[in-house]
This record gives sequence, structure tokens and C-alpha cells, in this order.
Amino acid sequence: MRSRGGPPIPEIVARAFAVANAGLRVRVLSRLIGSAGTLALAVVGGGVFFKFLPHARAVSLEDAARVTAGQVFELARYVQQSNPAAIVQVVGLVTRDASTMSALGASLAAIAIGYLAERAPKPD
Repeated sequence: MRSRGGPPIPEIVARAFAVANAGLRVRVLSRLIGSAGTLALAVVGGGVFFKFLPHARAVSLEDAARVTAGQVFELARYVQQSNPAAIVQVVGLVTRDASTMSALGASLAAIAIGYLAERAPKPD
């Protein structure tokens, strides 16, 4: 799914992951992994995420440093299709981090914020 006039949301998530600090990388990766099923973790990103399954292993700083933006893109694309509410939560995590938003640039930050605004509950 493309955001209006911009790159797909999974691409924005991957770009944000690439420029984020270690703590945010762990939170984003944990949320994405927690939203994907066993089969998806075994297949997406060449199976790199499957290692988090055996004992619901937490994502470490080292794990987050090893995962590439391309692998995050694949996982985010899967999560967006299978659990749209989860990708909204991930975008929310990213947009709350000022340094990541600054590093993404104004246009991508605006697209991410617009994406959240479109999905926000509407008052009656």
C-alpha cells in the first residue's frame, strides 16, 4: 500500500529503522516480529527472524544492529498486509522519535504523520 504521493509505508519504516537509534530499532523490530506469525518469521527476510521464536526471545541491541533495512522492509510489508493495525503502531513509534523524523527528512516525516492521521479514529 502506497501512502498518498509517496513511497510505500514499509519503505518509510525501513528507512526510519536505518537511521534510528538502537533503542528505537529494538522497539520497532520487536513490534514487527510480534505481529508476524511463525510461518512468516521463517520465510520473510530469508528466515532471519525465525530465531526469535523458540522461546519468544527478546530482541537485543545486537540483534537490531544485525538486521538490515531491507529485511525490515520485507517484514513491514508482510505485517502491513496481515495486520494493518500493527503497522500503524510501528509508524506511531517512529513518528514519536524526533531525531529519527529529522533524519528521515521533512517529506517522509510528513507522509508518515499523514498516514497516521488518515487512520486515526474519527470523532462522531
